Amino acid sequence: MNLLINKTAIITGGSDGIGFATATAFAEQGANLILIGRDKEKLGHKEKLLKQYDVTVHTLAADISNKDSISEIVEQVRSKNIKINIIVNNAGIARFIPFSSTDIQALDYHLNLNVKAPYLLTQAFLHDLIDSQGNVINISSYFSKRMLPDRPSTAYSMTKGAIESFTKALAFELGPQGVRVNAIAPGTVATPQVESNMERLDNEAKNRFNAMITSIYPLQTIGEPKDIADMAVFLASEQAKWITGGIFPVDGGLTTN
Repeated sequence: MNLLINKTAIITGGSDGIGFATATAFAEQGANLILIGRDKEKLGHKEKLLKQYDVTVHTLAADISNKDSISEIVEQVRSKNIKINIIVNNAGIARFIPFSSTDIQALDYHLNLNVKAPYLLTQAFLHDLIDSQGNVINISSYFSKRMLPDRPSTAYSMTKGAIESFTKALAFELGPQGVRVNAIAPGTVATPQVESNMERLDNEAKNRFNAMITSIYPLQTIGEPKDIADMAVFLASEQAKWITGGIFPVDGGLTTN
């Protein structure tokens, strides 16, 4: 359908999971891509996979929890004379640590990667977004609203609540300038990390996990990265031209429970 033809999107955490699924879905719709991740080798491999879509793909290896890396990203993008139309703030960290055991290093890492990085990266390319009447998609989580037993999430939940407030406030501020801002709040998704965690469980633990999914998800299954990517394509496209400030749960009905 070429919903994103002649658009250029930055996707953080773009070499794996939801980020790479979004990159693939965007490429299928004609978008050129800048993928940001920490692993240069993995980025290079994913760049090769995306070449089949006849789009331009750039990769930048950076740890965006470090604010200096964001300045370097801006310099590299500017050096290539690229204008940004879409930002997908996907990179994030989730460490499920009891509140009593969360030290300042863990708290700062959650804040730096989950909150400061999306804020500063979006700010850095604000003029591009205004000039192109572009849009921002922030990836949040059901943990902004719903907690689970044995998954202590104060630091993570706080940052995802913050990103949703940021989404609404920025949508309100930038709407008059033609920039849309939305967020997607996924449920449990079968990313490589989740699948790796599952492989380490014994049969009893796997059975408990599957029973939990059946009990708390009305659709009785976890999602696939493509489920989130398809929503991102819609929100990034002109099909969503009158949608801004929304927080969209893509979670199999989890947050209805």
